[in-house]
Amino acid sequence: MGLLSGMLGSASEANLDKVEKQIASIVIDDESVEKAYQLVRDMIVLTNKRIIVIDKQGMTGRKTEYLSIPYRSIVRYSIESAGHFDLDSDLKLWLSSTAEPLTFDFRKAENVADIIQVITRHTCR
Repeated sequence: MGLLSGMLGSASEANLDKVEKQIASIVIDDESVEKAYQLVRDMIVLTNKRIIVIDKQGMTGRKTEYLSIPYRSIVRYSIESAGHFDLDSDLKLWLSSTAEPLTFDFRKAENVADIIQVITRHTCR
């Protein structure tokens, strides 16, 4: 069971300008946003340094958790493409510090392919 397994809905691409403004206080000078995906109220942001998972909590969403995943901590990953009855694609990330993978659902297979390109570029060096 993954971190976001209890969430309803699937990820769709987010506006990068809005995302950059939203996370401006937690990024470093030479860090830039490459891709971002909205999951209902939550978000997955891929920068050139790390993956940031933004988890809005509570009824109002005022309380926010920022999970920072450096690319070097990703041990392996898998993708599961959408099928006839399951229209979502899944991305699973295994981290060096956890036994269970983080799981993310995406509406379109191309979103997962874009994310895999970013992750592969930063992990296969």
